[in-house]
Amino acid sequence: MKFFTKKDDLAPEIAARVPKGQYLTEKWPVLHYGPVPNIDPKKWDLRVFGAVENELRWSWDELQQLDADAKALITADMHCVTTWSRLDQKWEGIPFSVIVGKAKPTPAAKFVIAHSEHGFTANIPIEYCLRDDCLIALRANGEPLSAEHGRPARLVVPPLYAWKSAKWLRGIEFSATDKPGFWERNGYHNTGDPWKEQRYWGDD
Repeated sequence: MKFFTKKDDLAPEIAARVPKGQYLTEKWPVLHYGPVPNIDPKKWDLRVFGAVENELRWSWDELQQLDADAKALITADMHCVTTWSRLDQKWEGIPFSVIVGKAKPTPAAKFVIAHSEHGFTANIPIEYCLRDDCLIALRANGEPLSAEHGRPARLVVPPLYAWKSAKWLRGIEFSATDKPGFWERNGYHNTGDPWKEQRYWGDD
């Protein structure tokens, strides 16, 4: 069974959606560092803090209510730094614009730092999070997120490599300064644009 297809073997209209150096897959590979956390929704919360007018904290029940009030569905291609691409991935959840509207980042906020379980962080220039396709995903492809793919919530930033779409989200920090995250401190590119092949430090 063939799981990956080279870009050169794709129809032109499909190949145009696959960045250089990527292979197309219909599967959804599971990749992460460290163990999958065992999360108790009754003890879980999501904090929003940093360079904002309003610091916020939502319980799981409160986040579900926010989702019910402002539900969004996006379809976006997903590109992993390990060279696989998956087209037309469907995500459902809370538009990041809702977080922005409630927290009210100050003009000094230039970066979003995603905080996840096990102390994992990922840094994203704020302009990527202000796009209409950025959201806090609670569901994928019509089903609640599986534990392996980030349950109960993950940040989704489609224009960047998938490691920026941090799994097991626990905090959103708006920051005036850049703060390289786990993978960035371990050799990955600070921005991670797949169309520029920004995989590792120096790939510009």
